[in-house]
Amino acid sequence: MPISLCTVQGDHSAPAPESLAYSLTLPAALRSPAIARAATRTVLVAHGLGALVDPAEQAVGELVAVACRFTPAAKVYLSLRHRDRALRVIVYDGHPRHTNLRLAAACDTRRRASLRLLGCVVRACEGDWGFGEAREPGGGTRMWAVLPCGGTSAWWHQASEPG
Repeated sequence: MPISLCTVQGDHSAPAPESLAYSLTLPAALRSPAIARAATRTVLVAHGLGALVDPAEQAVGELVAVACRFTPAAKVYLSLRHRDRALRVIVYDGHPRHTNLRLAAACDTRRRASLRLLGCVVRACEGDWGFGEAREPGGGTRMWAVLPCGGTSAWWHQASEPG
């Protein structure tokens, strides 16, 4: 029997929270938030982070929807990472920072208002969120949310409270 010189490389262990690192480029289209939410659910369940699914789906959907609304480009970029016992969601869109201060302030106000629900979700999970100029080549805007793994108990408590 011949001996193969090609060895199979890679990590063959089951996905764990610490190995969660995914990136997705999506069209700037109406269907993209739903695709991003479905991918997020699949990834979190596979990595044993099912408790984060509901708030993460909401956060991802909000961020991708706003990115698709604001970008002049044909695509947006989604990144999901798990670090320091928290899910880090980053979305990039091609909307550049305005050089005119009044336009920049008006645009920031519009974006912040569009992310109002995201702010509620992240606060309920005791996390953090924001947006600013993308530091990557090509510019644009970087939006992000951090959802701590332990913060989901606060999410569920607030979500289950009546009215």
